[in-house]
Amino acid sequence: MRLYHSPTTPFGRKIMVLILETGLSVEVISVTGTPIAPGTLPVEHNPLGKIPALECDDGQVIYDSRVISRYLDDLTGAGLYPAKPALWQLLTLEAMVDGMLDAAVLMAYEVRIRPEDKRFDPWVEGQWAKIARSLDAIEAGRMAQLQTPLNMAQIGLGCALAYLDFRHGVRDWRKGRPRLATWEAGFAKRPSMQATQTPPQ
Repeated sequence: MRLYHSPTTPFGRKIMVLILETGLSVEVISVTGTPIAPGTLPVEHNPLGKIPALECDDGQVIYDSRVISRYLDDLTGAGLYPAKPALWQLLTLEAMVDGMLDAAVLMAYEVRIRPEDKRFDPWVEGQWAKIARSLDAIEAGRMAQLQTPLNMAQIGLGCALAYLDFRHGVRDWRKGRPRLATWEAGFAKRPSMQATQTPPQ
């Protein structure tokens, strides 16, 4: 199998953590690019030009990260998704985490790609509001889901919080969320998280 990935993408990092946690052997192909300059992004495998994308042993290519994670969990029998009815709440939390990441990436693109005279601050703040509401919802009502055996929502959240530190550290997501901050500090110590840390820019 081949995984098309960049060390700075939190979506790809989720899959890298999963690979390490399950002991899979996967060839990692490093790619770079943006929505306006695809560069080496695997557009021939994913017409959306997004990563991660996984080229399977049978030649099929699957994406996005949630599809890949379900595929690899099924392949390995890792049990990173619980049985019903708990599955629905885990998938909802996983979707919330991915929504936070979508918003955080869009915020980063606004600064890194859009010319300064064309930036729209209210739009950026609207993206952060999505993230803040989600963090508050987790702090207030979803911490119990973070105390269960390892699952993909936990992996996604750990990667999302690290990405907020990486790209939006000045926002200080930990403020007012002590339980989530404590959980993140412990989760970040997992060997799989340590091995996949985003390189300094």
